[in-house]
Amino acid sequence: MSVRGIRGAITVDVNEEQPILTATKELLHTIVAANAIEPEDIASVFITVTGDLDATFPARAIRVMQGWELVPLMCAVEVPVKGSLAMCIRLLVSVNTDKSQKEIEHVYLGGAQALRPDLSKA
Repeated sequence: MSVRGIRGAITVDVNEEQPILTATKELLHTIVAANAIEPEDIASVFITVTGDLDATFPARAIRVMQGWELVPLMCAVEVPVKGSLAMCIRLLVSVNTDKSQKEIEHVYLGGAQALRPDLSKA
């Protein structure tokens, strides 16, 4: 068994608590479903937001989900590169799995599809 990283990102339209929490849940649920993983398989989740999203901690959305109470979560702010995608939440889910690197399904939703069009599904 290996530890694999699963990337994902999603954008929101406004810097408000509820849209940030809702988008975080949507992204995590999509990653989990696409990769058929359980919270018990997760080593940790690293969450970043762009500097324009400061209404809440996205980890709050995950901490209250059933079965996710013990999963280590960490939030941080993305490097503020000029011209980069705004209003974006990114997840790096480290998972214990037998899947190969090629079998991992990365998830890019909304405006975040522009980050990795090679991995985004239209």
